[in-house]
Amino acid sequence: MLRRLLRLGLGPGLPNRGLRTRRGGFTLDWDAKVSEFKKKIECILPGKQWELLYDTSHLPPKQSDVVIVGGGILGLSVAFWLKKLESRRGAIRVLVVEQDHTYSRASSTGPSVGGIWQQFSVPENVQLSLFSINFLRNINEYLAVVDAPLVDLRFNPSGCLLLASEKDAATLENNVKMQRQEGAKVCLMSPEQLQNKFPWINIEGVAVASYGMEDEGWFDAWSLLQGLRRKVQSMGVLLCQGEVTRFITSSSQAETSSGEPVVLRRIHKVHVKMDKSLEYQPVECAVVVNAAGAWSGKIAELAGIGKGLPGTLQGTKLPVEPRKRYVHLWHCPQGPGLETPLVADINGVYFRREGLGNKYLGGCSPTEVQSAWAGYYDYNTFDQNGVVGPHPLVVNMYFATGFSGRGLQHAPGIGRAVAEVVLEGQFKTIDMSPFLFTRFYVGEKLQEFIIL
Repeated sequence: MLRRLLRLGLGPGLPNRGLRTRRGGFTLDWDAKVSEFKKKIECILPGKQWELLYDTSHLPPKQSDVVIVGGGILGLSVAFWLKKLESRRGAIRVLVVEQDHTYSRASSTGPSVGGIWQQFSVPENVQLSLFSINFLRNINEYLAVVDAPLVDLRFNPSGCLLLASEKDAATLENNVKMQRQEGAKVCLMSPEQLQNKFPWINIEGVAVASYGMEDEGWFDAWSLLQGLRRKVQSMGVLLCQGEVTRFITSSSQAETSSGEPVVLRRIHKVHVKMDKSLEYQPVECAVVVNAAGAWSGKIAELAGIGKGLPGTLQGTKLPVEPRKRYVHLWHCPQGPGLETPLVADINGVYFRREGLGNKYLGGCSPTEVQSAWAGYYDYNTFDQNGVVGPHPLVVNMYFATGFSGRGLQHAPGIGRAVAEVVLEGQFKTIDMSPFLFTRFYVGEKLQEFIIL
């Protein structure tokens, strides 16, 4: 029967689709044609599957060692470091799931501060900045891809200038002392010194200023994102456009050290819903990384996090939600020149130069409003600091979120920290223990006061 079908399919009635020879005739690749047609016939014979007649190229794989929820700069950084630190090439299969491949709601697509500075109030944030600036300065040692253009971040090393009134002067001075101890090159400036260096500044109400003399400025966020995407794909990371809608978990009973009964959960499958479709693909996995940015709180809820009695570890939510982020762009013909730094006050109002045509952009830190115009911050309502590392009860979910606007500049260090704890069970380059989820349960805030 098969031979008869093959004769019918490949007989004289077929259109001539061969390759034209130099003499004007045609030749058919008979072996390839027969093989292709035989596969199509075999898949419809009794007892056979229809898989060959159904295109599955748009679906994620059925198994992956690590599923990263969120394909922004943080998620891609985690993917990069997982592959960079793997014991051998191809040892770890990594899948990144991103709902919006246009990144239309991401802060890296529109006007973005794109800043990097070391002037923070938490030592670990200073360490993250120092790690990241080294990464950015040597970007093509990390992200170069053979036969592809080099990554150009258009880094502008103009520094960051932080202003404080009399009320906040002591806080700023203490921050600078700590920053210097961590290795940052930051100086304090009096109003008179400030006026001499930047004559265009109105120093009324300014008691003291701090200025980053090295390794501060701003860069193109979109170029970093695209560079990371291209690099991780070259390393074998799979990227999928879809939405994570469900986790399949198993559970067991346990107790905390204080005797509180808890339910331990482990994620075994992630359901990925395809874009503009009711279709979904279950993906078996060993580890899930929640890098979903402003929507990471909802992803945590899907895994059962926070669904317990208030005041218990089981009922402790991930306090990360979207916050409005306004960035304004304006033109000022008589504005300050090319040596203008990123200028901010200690309460989070900022501006910087944009390009060469007397244009400037600026804004302020997020407010209580939860809608957005230009982009979203993954705002941590508890202490405005990031969440890094494993969840204590959903034992194979790890976090890389909640940095309240600093995720862009700290992504290289955060990505490495998450990869280290996934692969080796501990932080090695920078101790990120203060950023663990458990602080929300015990009520210990890691307060960051400098938020732009």
